[in-house]
This record gives sequence, structure tokens and C-alpha cells, in this order.
Amino acid sequence: MLYNSTQNAAEVVSSAQAIAQGISKDGGLFVPQEFPKYDENTFKALLKSDYKGRAKKVFSDFLTDFTNEEIDDCVEKAYTSEKFGSENPAPLAFCNVDGKTLNILELWHGPTCAFKDMALQILPHLLTKSLKKTYDGKVAVILVATSGDTGKAALEGFKDVDNTKIIVFYPVDGVSPMQKHQMNTQEGNNVRVCAIKGNFDDAQTGVKKIFTTADVSNKLAENDMLFSSANSINWGRLLPQIVYYISAYCDMVNSGKIKLGDKINVVVPTGNFGNILASYYASLMGLPINKFICASNSNNVLTDFIKTGVYDKNRQFYTTISPSMDILVSSNLERLLYKLSGNSDTATKGWMTSLKSTGKYEVSDDVKAVIKEKFYGGYCDDTQTKATINKLFEKDNYLCDTHTAVAVNVYEQYVRETGDDTPSVIASTASPYKFSKSVLQAVAPDVKLPDTEFDMVDMLNEITDKEVPAPLSDLKNKAVRFSEVTEVDNMKNYVLGALEIE
Repeated sequence: MLYNSTQNAAEVVSSAQAIAQGISKDGGLFVPQEFPKYDENTFKALLKSDYKGRAKKVFSDFLTDFTNEEIDDCVEKAYTSEKFGSENPAPLAFCNVDGKTLNILELWHGPTCAFKDMALQILPHLLTKSLKKTYDGKVAVILVATSGDTGKAALEGFKDVDNTKIIVFYPVDGVSPMQKHQMNTQEGNNVRVCAIKGNFDDAQTGVKKIFTTADVSNKLAENDMLFSSANSINWGRLLPQIVYYISAYCDMVNSGKIKLGDKINVVVPTGNFGNILASYYASLMGLPINKFICASNSNNVLTDFIKTGVYDKNRQFYTTISPSMDILVSSNLERLLYKLSGNSDTATKGWMTSLKSTGKYEVSDDVKAVIKEKFYGGYCDDTQTKATINKLFEKDNYLCDTHTAVAVNVYEQYVRETGDDTPSVIASTASPYKFSKSVLQAVAPDVKLPDTEFDMVDMLNEITDKEVPAPLSDLKNKAVRFSEVTEVDNMKNYVLGALEIE
């Protein structure tokens, strides 16, 4: 299995190289040249397996330069019951609302209480093995731009991992208080955290620019270092996300919700497009998916794109109560466009160049037609998000966060518009306690809010009687280690300073 760049198909690398390098030298993203095909017999075998077994199967088919022993080691260390609370790190929950069952895929039972743990608990193991295969002796410098959850999950995954250093940038006013506290109290001798004066797109653009700046890369090389990424632009981040859609399908079959071979819909709250792209990649392997339902908040650039084929980031940016989706540049959409354009690096590079120069692009009619056939885009605002949280709790005592609520709301829009009753899996991406203020306002709109985030957590727990995850409750007495804020234009200098490179 080999990989090439979305913007230069001539750049071909192994999976270890793709994971270690993170991003192509030309700024493109690495994609597999082909996808393994899973038939009925493959799925029958997966039905009998547990999550770890399903993960090992998927990884072995994509990471062909890894030995079975190496893959076993990565999976066994990543998906432990100590980290995720059970042998199934991605369980399905069932919620009944208005006579309809919602199949909710809970992806937030890991150590940072967000879906990013599903990938970022295994990425450090994949990366360190990749480094030994490709850059033995080098120290990997992990640069991360985060809208909230990726930062903490990456910090937790890479803390004190040998031969790695990690630097995380987040928008100073663009994450929840709990997310900020999680990052700024992070332990580990190899970690740094810095806020930027800007939004997530500014942070993401800044990180990509540092990645592709030759003089910075040269300075790292002189010091036996190289850049890599823990954002979903890294193939090692995206691949583990394919697993939980395949596993969820198997769990649906095993629970009697569907029969093997039945189609499902997938509903994903998304900003950077990686989480929903993983489900699309699973469908290319044979997972029977009928519709990909892409749920956005008021930053609805993806909704408009799916409906019109025009991607235009030149619009108002909203700071919402679902901050992990406050994104106007969806990086992983590039991978989808590459596939839908017939693996055309020329077309993909043209669209991405146009995005950089004008802030917009329009895809071809052929690509528009496929997107309209396979995808549905919808969005809701903060008021609708809170109303959805309230409804789920009042009608079935199910408490969800502000991102999952967006997905449920958009799914309900889809059903009203289409009448489609295909069984659907809704990705639940974070614990409600990561956004306790907004969730508290949703379930108890008349309550007087306490002064501090942790008092809000306690009040939400008292009102709902839903357990507070230990990783969040344990934060209360942790000391803040990082409080730096920098200008976007100074991100490069911050990185060099943090690495003690002149």
C-alpha cells in the first residue's frame, strides 16, 4: 500500500513515511493509492471480533510496511479499558425521541473526553514506529492547531513520548473554558501550549505555513529534528477513524438493529471534514452507507458547498457554543475532492490554489453531481442547538454536548425533508461536561449560573445526575502551566524559541 500527495501524484511514499512526514512537501495531503475491499465474508469475520481485532484488521490492510507484531503492539497499548472505561472504546447508545430510535456512537470515553482520543491514543505509537523506519535518530516536532479537542488529545497522547516534542496553538477566545484549562494544565516535559490572537483558521494556516517554510525545516534538520503533525491532515490521524465506523456497523448488526448488508446513514458534526471523510473512506472499502449527513453550526461553509459546489470562506466567522466546529477552511475536504475528481492532482491543486488566493473555488459539474448524490449538508444555530440538548434530556434522559446536538438537529432536518428512514449512526464527539455552561443553560434555562466552570460542572451533575468523567473532575486542582499568547505572525518565532533554535 503506497500513498501519494493530493497535489502531486508523483510524490509516492510508504505509510510510515506518510505518518512520519505528516504533510507533503508541496502542501498536499497524503492519500492511499487504493482501498482494500471488504466483502460479506470479511464482515462476517469482523462481526465475531472485538474493537481491537477490527482495528488490527483495518490497520494491517493500510499499513503494509508494518509487521503484524508492530500493529498488535500499537492497538493493544492504545485501546485499553483503563483509558476508555471498557473493552469497547466506541460504544453505541440508544436514545428514543418522538417514537424514533437514535443510534448514537459515543466517541468520547477516552482520557480527554473527546472523539480525538480514538486516533490520538494510537498515533504516538504509529509515529514512533514510523520514525524508526524512516528517520532513525531524529526528534519529531509535532505542530498542532486546535479548535479545542485535538490540542488536549494530542498533548495527552504525546506527553513524555521519547524522541518527540509537541507544540499546540489554539485561538485565545475560540475554545471552551474547560478545553482551555485542559491544555494549559497539561503535564509532560516535552509539551508547549500557546494561544494566538486569531481564530482556528488563523492557527491552522500558520501551522501549515511553518511546515512548508524551507528555512525553518532546514534549521530543524541541522538540529536532528523534523516536523510532523497530529492534526487530521496526518494519515495516522485519519486511519483510526475509519475503524469506529466499521465497528459501529458490526455492533448494529450484532444488536439486531440491522441485518448484514443493510445500508445505514452516517451523521457527523464536522468542521475540518476529517471525521466524516473517514466514513466515506470506509464506504469505499465496502461499508454499506446510503447517505453522509454533514452537520454544521452557524459557520456553515460546508453546508453551502454541498448544496452549490462553491466553497467560499469569504463570510462572517461566528464564535459559537460548539467551538470545535468554528472553522471556515476544512482541510480534509481536499482529500475528498481528489478522490471525486478521479485522483486528479492537477484539479485538486487548482482548487486549493484558488482557495489560498481568492478564498473560494467552484468544483466541476461531475464532482458536484457526486457530492449532491452522496452527501447532505445542514446546519443549526446556538438556539436550536440548546433546544435539541433540552429535548433529548427531557424526552429520554439523554445528555449530550453542543456538537452532538448539532448532529441530531441536522439529522432531524434531513428526515423531515426526505422521509428517509434508513437506520442512522450519529457521531457523538465530546462529553457534555466539556461544555458545561452551554449544556447547563440548555437543560435548566432559568437557573442562575455559578461563577466558575467547575461549579457549573457540579451544578450540571446535580441537576442531571449524569456522572462527571474522572479526567475532567480531576482537573479542578491542577495548576496552570501555560498562559502565553502570541500574534499569528509570530508563530514561527515562537516555535523556534520553544525548540531553543536560533
